[in-house]
Amino acid sequence: MTLELPIPRGVLTPNRPLDSLTWLRVGGPADWLFQPADTEDLAGFLRDLAPDMPVFPIGVGSNLIVRDGGIRGVVIRLGRGFNSITVEDDRVIAGAGALDAHVARRAADAGLDLTFLRTIPGSVGGAVRMNAGCYGSYIADHLLEARGVSRDGRPVVLTPDDLRFAYRHSELPEGWIITEAVLGAGKGDPDALHAKMAAQLAKRDETQPTKERSAGSTFRNPAGFSSTGKADDTHELKAWSLIDRAGLRGHSWGGAQMSEKHPNFLLNAAGATAADLEALGELVRRRVLEDSGQELQWEVIRVGEPAAERDEA
Repeated sequence: MTLELPIPRGVLTPNRPLDSLTWLRVGGPADWLFQPADTEDLAGFLRDLAPDMPVFPIGVGSNLIVRDGGIRGVVIRLGRGFNSITVEDDRVIAGAGALDAHVARRAADAGLDLTFLRTIPGSVGGAVRMNAGCYGSYIADHLLEARGVSRDGRPVVLTPDDLRFAYRHSELPEGWIITEAVLGAGKGDPDALHAKMAAQLAKRDETQPTKERSAGSTFRNPAGFSSTGKADDTHELKAWSLIDRAGLRGHSWGGAQMSEKHPNFLLNAAGATAADLEALGELVRRRVLEDSGQELQWEVIRVGEPAAERDEA
């Protein structure tokens, strides 16, 4: 692997620990952490970066387990140069670094309904990458286009057809980085939209461990859709219900624990390592498969190397 890196205008930091950049507060160092100044800086860096150098973009680390050995290559974190939010008629143009909650609030101020984003942790780039959604709405329902940079530094514009959205999935090419999303939204009364979001937040805080160190929902629902929040919502094939049925609500491994409040939330309850969190998650998958025949799929993204592999390198 080529070790010589381009010199950007943004911040390039070697051997940067990543635990402080994830909500679960675990993970070893990245060989390099790059925080580009703007889209042009990002494009130039990727254009001049050796093709064999791995890159991995992160947002605010809300849906991420970085393993204890860290990440080989360049981790790219989009910050202040990528968090703008503008409203044009019935469209919201949001930088990939903008928080989902901020986008929902700004849209509501303008009388546009993107309220489903209010309770989704994370930033817009990750929301596009994972087709984030709740209450029956998904990014795929609102995305008009996504703008980004290819691995070789070319500007790209992607349509929903290009991304081939599915439940918690898109087909973004390897190494491509979303920098901005254009979202369409229906109109609504600003006061009513804000009241709707306040009700959603109250319900979330009542049912989820929002004060704990978690990465949101740990596993995808085998049902193939998010909770709708409606009275007729079925819980039969929801991940939390299957985990609960397998007797794993509150189950722990080292410093990791499945939440007592919502058993599909994996917590760093007491100084967990990434290995603790992943081991507990795999235990849950095995037990649920034995109990119900359902094979849970990780929703939390797990990246990097175990600590032993890092030590041996």
